[in-house]
Amino acid sequence: MAITGQLAEFSLPELFQFLEQGKKTGRLAIEVPLPSDNSSNPRTFYIWFRQGRIVAASSRSDGNGLLVLMHRRGWLKGVSLAEVKQFNNSLMVPLGVYLKIRDVLEPQQLKVLFYTQVMRQICALFEHSSGRFEFESKAEMPLQEMTGQMMLPTEVTLGALRVLKNWTALDEKMPEISSSLESLIEGQPHLRLNRTEWQTWEFTNGTMSIKNIAEQLRLPTEEIRQIAFRLIVVGLAEEVPAMAGALSSRGDGATSGTPDVNPPTQEFLKALVQYLKDNAPQAIE
Repeated sequence: MAITGQLAEFSLPELFQFLEQGKKTGRLAIEVPLPSDNSSNPRTFYIWFRQGRIVAASSRSDGNGLLVLMHRRGWLKGVSLAEVKQFNNSLMVPLGVYLKIRDVLEPQQLKVLFYTQVMRQICALFEHSSGRFEFESKAEMPLQEMTGQMMLPTEVTLGALRVLKNWTALDEKMPEISSSLESLIEGQPHLRLNRTEWQTWEFTNGTMSIKNIAEQLRLPTEEIRQIAFRLIVVGLAEEVPAMAGALSSRGDGATSGTPDVNPPTQEFLKALVQYLKDNAPQAIE
């Protein structure tokens, strides 16, 4: 059964977290309004997952997205477009891997293609607060759109949110400045954090509000709020009332172990299940 819903209910970062932690395989189709706000003529983006990792993305439905990217960069020397299109339907491995075997592409070129294909297209989707999504687990893997590279959705989320300019679509999902952050992991983060993210991470003990963290680091409150959101949606921390965190730290000294499942994700799953019960799945046309 396909999973469908609205971005107003579940943001793209939340969807990515759900698909990664569930190690889902399939295609996520995201239908968003065009810049002209003409909702009667939306645009659809496709993102493919394998075992919870992103393996390809495209805004085309004809399967030629990766081919067009390579052609624009002039990277198909020695191989005609007609030849590529001819064997596209009989590929046994990702197109990028095939062209690497034939010495048409270098490993670094595949990384550049994957970054362009995935990061640039997905970054733009984070600015949309309206639209609908559908995850189809039975969708076939588009070998002609795949470079052979893959990336964790949380890594894509972290990178996309770092460069996001317009946060309007995510404002309602962001933590309150009066809240504090509490770590959800044991030890150090496995993700590569930048300097300000590390500085904020040092305060994930539930005792200091986001506003006070900003004052401590001498950075704008909104910047720390955005960083806090990033730490939350990639599963490193959770939002808690600052006072509750402070009281907890003054307890009898007992410590709790790392939860088997991150609380934010558990709540998200419950909300998603309820949402699916209330909304029959509809295929994206």
